[in-house]
Amino acid sequence: MGTSPNRRLALLSVHDKTGIIDLARALAEAGFTLLSTGGTARALSSAGLGVTEVSDHTGFPELLDGRVKTLHPKIHAGLLARRDRPDHVAALREAGIEPIELVVINLYPFEQTVLRPGATREEIVEMIDIGGPSLIRAAAKNHQDVAAVVDPSDYPRVAAAIKQSDRVPDDLRRELAAKAFARTAAYDAAIHEFLASEAGGAAGAFPQNLDLMYEKVEELRYGENPHQAAAFYREMGAVLDGTLASAAQVQGKDLSFNNLLDLDAAWRLVSEFPAPAVAVVKHNNPCGVAIGDAPAEAFTRARDADPVSAFGGVVGLNRPMDGATAGEIGDLFLEAIIAPSYEEGALRVLRKKPNLRVLSVGAGSVRLTGLDMRRVSGGLLVQAWDRDGAALDGARVVTRRAPHPRERKDLEFAWSVVKHVRSNAIVYASGGRTLGIGAGQMSRVDAVRFGALKARESLNGSVLASDAFFPFRDGIDAAADAGATAIVQPGGSKRDSETIAAADEHGMAMLFTGERHFRH
Repeated sequence: MGTSPNRRLALLSVHDKTGIIDLARALAEAGFTLLSTGGTARALSSAGLGVTEVSDHTGFPELLDGRVKTLHPKIHAGLLARRDRPDHVAALREAGIEPIELVVINLYPFEQTVLRPGATREEIVEMIDIGGPSLIRAAAKNHQDVAAVVDPSDYPRVAAAIKQSDRVPDDLRRELAAKAFARTAAYDAAIHEFLASEAGGAAGAFPQNLDLMYEKVEELRYGENPHQAAAFYREMGAVLDGTLASAAQVQGKDLSFNNLLDLDAAWRLVSEFPAPAVAVVKHNNPCGVAIGDAPAEAFTRARDADPVSAFGGVVGLNRPMDGATAGEIGDLFLEAIIAPSYEEGALRVLRKKPNLRVLSVGAGSVRLTGLDMRRVSGGLLVQAWDRDGAALDGARVVTRRAPHPRERKDLEFAWSVVKHVRSNAIVYASGGRTLGIGAGQMSRVDAVRFGALKARESLNGSVLASDAFFPFRDGIDAAADAGATAIVQPGGSKRDSETIAAADEHGMAMLFTGERHFRH
């Protein structure tokens, strides 16, 4: 078809049609000729907008069921030609190619298709977009002349800029270009992760190159300390349901870095339990954990396990918070609460504490996807999540006496809690609640003693869980002196025979799980 050197061209080809009609109308009113493809062209036409099909613009029909449509010199030369280079401008004129000033693209939903239950491999691979990323990269590379728009949330800004100054300003084009390359990088990373996971059986669980793509949720006031800048990011392309990243803030002050760490710790801990459970967390360690017949009962039992430490803590519930539970908070100062949801009666009570941060995470327990990662200077440590540790079905009785049913039930409870306590970790428990927690001690016997020191009531008849083996019998002796009658630990020490003998001397029951739960 013929060309006009005075036409302003905008290419629109989007899978997600959100906001596209309003933007297209603004472009048309500013004098742009709209180029488009397939479903986008039909949507624009249905809205009464004039649109030129890309195949009409290029003079070449779509091929391979639409796989090849924008991969054409008239499109890519129109995007890549630099307007400040006379030779580029002359080359376009000689070839009869018009420059394209603006590209609006979003890609096939590859990430969503991967996560969709029942999606076949053929469906997933078909969602690997080829033309879209090529257009985005071409436009973003030449951002001094072309605006690359990939996010519907940017449409209003682009429309407003064109309405105000008839063009997208330089600073916004640079910002959009950075965003465009971030989008194609995330898209390629998701494809790489999918294909690498298919080869995982032969190549191992960890890829040679680890692609990490996260999007910013919000900037935080500061990090762990006021002199550290901080922000919160969510993992892109992951299942976020039931995670902190999916939680909605119902009320309260802005969340801090430390709030988020403690909220995640509390939510992951209470998600261990099928019964109503509450955890009070302080400085990333639980100070009181309990189960109950109802959330209110679980809350009071968890709070009363260590009310001094509960002051200024973070509370996690694995059941919707009701008015009775909210009422039990009373005058206790808390930083934040996380629960699946909140009944209206609970919200009426909590609104009386307007600074209290209240988060709703939705139905279901936490889902740990991807890998557990931690930065070190110059690198990254990566491991599988510690998902095990609740049931003691495979635990081995190593003492003359086996735990009786009540002790075994408490041992399972304590074993579920201890994996969430910083090492060296000891948990005393009885009747479905913690009595004393020894966290982060440099020696295991000190953790045993510190846990007993934290107890507010007698430990006689309690059980004890240890996240790792006892290297000496002194820890067993200290537990017996405190009143514990049964112990669960991984075992595996060179001196296991000595610790077993010590337990037998005290008439204690002891289980070996064969599985350690360090949390450094």
